[in-house]
Amino acid sequence: MNNTDTPARTPDRTPGPWDLKPEEVAVREAQAQPAFEEPVEKDQSLVWAVLSTALMAGFLWWITGSVIVAGAVLIGLFVHEAGHAVVMNRLGMGPARIYIIPFLGGLAKARRAAKSEWDGVLVSLAGPAFGLLAMIPFVGVWMATGQGEWLMGAFFIAMLNLVNLVPAPPLDGSKALGPVLTRVHPRLEQIVLLVIGVAVVWWGLSTGRFILAAFLALSVFSHLKRGVWRAAWGTLSWPEAGKSLALYLLTLAVCAAAAVGALMPMVEGDPASAVRLGLNSLGVR
Repeated sequence: MNNTDTPARTPDRTPGPWDLKPEEVAVREAQAQPAFEEPVEKDQSLVWAVLSTALMAGFLWWITGSVIVAGAVLIGLFVHEAGHAVVMNRLGMGPARIYIIPFLGGLAKARRAAKSEWDGVLVSLAGPAFGLLAMIPFVGVWMATGQGEWLMGAFFIAMLNLVNLVPAPPLDGSKALGPVLTRVHPRLEQIVLLVIGVAVVWWGLSTGRFILAAFLALSVFSHLKRGVWRAAWGTLSWPEAGKSLALYLLTLAVCAAAAVGALMPMVEGDPASAVRLGLNSLGVR
């Protein structure tokens, strides 16, 4: 006698009342199969999270020479990536994780891919839009103390989000504007993003931002190797492409206005002087 729930059926006998029905046998067999579970990516260890954040903080302090400005950029980086993560979770891509990458920046990583290119556009623009919220406490402290260093911290937070909107891989601007360009023509995204990418690499080299330039150069090279980036003409509808472009331009304008606004008190309220000061901070003269 075997250890199964029912006697084995044989072709030469009629099933009795003790036998399972065919559909019940199928259910039992399905239950016996090991369930497939999607592999869960391990979270970043606490030790490495603390170490990478400390390395990034030290690097920012070294290049800015200010604890306040370095702290502002680090906080702005966390808020920026949190913006990506919040929208990823809302769109069913989570649970998203935030990583600090020493000397380069941050990364919000989703567990699942975006369901559509429209969702991808929303995720990419959420970082710069939410990131501006980090300016509020620094502007508040400046209003209370009058110390310009706090205002510079707010300015660099705005610049962090503004630079991320440049349509060069792998910055957020390329992920927001790329699908729109593909909707116009399948090759337009590749041409525009690569041209701007090369220009940004040249800017990094000419202004002494060698780590950033090397990182962007590697990204541009990897995009060259990818060949075709999206399906021909993409999957955005024309109304979605229009909304994506409008949201991109709106976010770009708000970030630029926030950067200029943070500098206005330093130049006696002159917008032109504030723009020149902001460009000078980027090495553009």
